Amino acid sequence: MRERQAFQDARRAREFEAFVAGAAGRLLHAATLLTAEQPRDNPRARALLTAALAHTYATWDRLRGEDPYDRARQQVALRFARGAWRRHRGHGGVLERLGPQERLILVLRMYEGVAEEQTAALLGLPAERVGAICARAMATVLHPPRGPAPVRALSGTAPS
Repeated sequence: MRERQAFQDARRAREFEAFVAGAAGRLLHAATLLTAEQPRDNPRARALLTAALAHTYATWDRLRGEDPYDRARQQVALRFARGAWRRHRGHGGVLERLGPQERLILVLRMYEGVAEEQTAALLGLPAERVGAICARAMATVLHPPRGPAPVRALSGTAPS
């Protein structure tokens, strides 16, 4: 019985190691885009990926035909969404002009190729809202504002 368990544990470890060798680079890139960090200096993205891979490994035996990449990507997105929408601002990454929700939707839709309906279901948003946020994020990335933002007058007062 112990030999059988040891064999299964070794097989599981080999399968997971092969998965990580093939998928970790792309998942790390997605996490780096989400955290809006520089690719060479991305500790939050690495922590996000580590937590997602740990969860994927813990549930490895229950995947039963499910794509482990989809599971790991979903974990990266969920972990980012749970904590980042309130705390994480960009630090020089390509998508730093975007808010966390816009980054998450843009990365899932454009980088990962997740369908609008799947993204909406994952985030608990209507598909139309996901489409609108994605379009706004794409416009911001493709046509960034030039120069400083205009100064707005306080309510009821005219600029001097």
